[in-house]
Amino acid sequence: MIGHDRYSGGRHLRDSEEVEPPSVGLALTLERFGFPLGRLKTGTPARLDGRTIDWDACKIQPSERPATPFSHLTQSRGEEPPLAAVGKLIDCYQTATNEETHRMVMEYAHLLPQYDGMDGKGNGPRYCPSIYKKVERFAERKSHNSFLEPEGLNTDIVYPNGMSGPYPEEIQLKIFRSMQGLEKTEIVRPGYDVEYDFVNPQVLTHTLEAKSIAGLYLAGQICGTTGYEEAGAQGIIAGANAGRAAGAAYRGEKAPVPFVLGRDEAYIGVLIDDLVTKGTSEPYRMFTSRAEYRISLRADNADLRLTRKGAEYGLVTDPERLVALDMRQALIADNVDRLRDFKLYVTDWAKRGGNDLMGGAAAHRPGRESHKKSAEEVLGMPNVSLKMVEEIMADVFDEEQEEKQSTVDGESSSEYDVDAKMNPTPPSVYDTVEASIKYKSYVVRQEKDIESWRKAQGARIPPNIIYDHSVLPAFSKEEIEKLNSFRPSTFAEASQISGLTPQSLVYLYHHVMRLNKESRRKKREEGVAV
Repeated sequence: MIGHDRYSGGRHLRDSEEVEPPSVGLALTLERFGFPLGRLKTGTPARLDGRTIDWDACKIQPSERPATPFSHLTQSRGEEPPLAAVGKLIDCYQTATNEETHRMVMEYAHLLPQYDGMDGKGNGPRYCPSIYKKVERFAERKSHNSFLEPEGLNTDIVYPNGMSGPYPEEIQLKIFRSMQGLEKTEIVRPGYDVEYDFVNPQVLTHTLEAKSIAGLYLAGQICGTTGYEEAGAQGIIAGANAGRAAGAAYRGEKAPVPFVLGRDEAYIGVLIDDLVTKGTSEPYRMFTSRAEYRISLRADNADLRLTRKGAEYGLVTDPERLVALDMRQALIADNVDRLRDFKLYVTDWAKRGGNDLMGGAAAHRPGRESHKKSAEEVLGMPNVSLKMVEEIMADVFDEEQEEKQSTVDGESSSEYDVDAKMNPTPPSVYDTVEASIKYKSYVVRQEKDIESWRKAQGARIPPNIIYDHSVLPAFSKEEIEKLNSFRPSTFAEASQISGLTPQSLVYLYHHVMRLNKESRRKKREEGVAV
């Protein structure tokens, strides 16, 4: 869909005017087999010619240096990502819309497509809105950022992130040329929207296999999600289970144990559990806030959480990867143990790191001089980094070495090693060591919150409760909107509302408990007054 023009087709192929064929026949077949279908839309912005952009007028957004590799295996080898190693990192740039941009966005809104879903408005991603939706929803904003992302090393095509809007091509060009740095830009390919069928994912199991047709697995936008990462995540699970099932059938073996990730193991587990248990009424996007175990689900410990499970199910077969995992686990344990074993008096920590390190003047309260804290305990305090703690540890180590050297008149002691020094935690495990210690108390609290929530599933929610930002300031606009729409009577019902995060459910539970307590107090007071 571009303006009022529309035609059947899939996505435009990269660097080509060709379009993938439509999947209308597949949708009709699924409908014939009783699959519940819905209609969603998504969009992609125009692609710009980088040679026509005034890069000097835009704000540079440099690549991260040193570049962190996705794979811990690469890091364990002490290697950089390939392009970083040869100095070929790409910089992105930032520009922004302005009041003139917004004027045109609204002036030409009547030229936007008419969709099948939602009375012609289309059911698009709430959290990746078109430029029209941004301007409409946030009328008070004078600008919205757009990041200009080169699509590769060997192309001049630029992706203007945040600027999807399927206006007629000449209007798209006007809108772009109103922005700083894009005054002379040219469009290589106009932006467009796609409206497509999706299957209610509640008809799938946690392996993403259809409940009604054995051996049929669905993954990607067909399950109601939006985004490449969400599609890829589902593809891993659906592909792994389909492959294992097909392999077992070919060998004449019984069906294999399903490969399923739990909500406590991975964001993939959260995403799939949300989809197959709650379904979705709009394009689903994965956010950390959807996960009740998000403090434990970190990028730095993904290999520790998932590699062994992958090996157990035959998905990880590289011996080097498993050896690297063992080494990383041992290195993490050694560094955590070193922090746990190193202790200083509180006053010494404050003297070496400053009062702020130990919570200000409290470090010098009477009796603190005889109280010791380990480096692990100090690292767990606010505003303290692993680097700060290890610098103090290294200073103490050096002082002890010097003391050993001076124990023999004019000569080095046999205990003294002239080359000895305390090495800091290696970069390959730094984040994990620091995070595992700093988040330790929060993980305990997280477990308590989840446990109290589980016990509260049957608790009732007052029918007259007010769902408003003035009462529930921590809730998102989506959550307030859906609570007002569904008006759940119990927390079990509330937990089935797509888009309501576990943390918000816990918050709501505590809010209701406070309301109930206040109500009982008022009744008692009224009884006394009577």
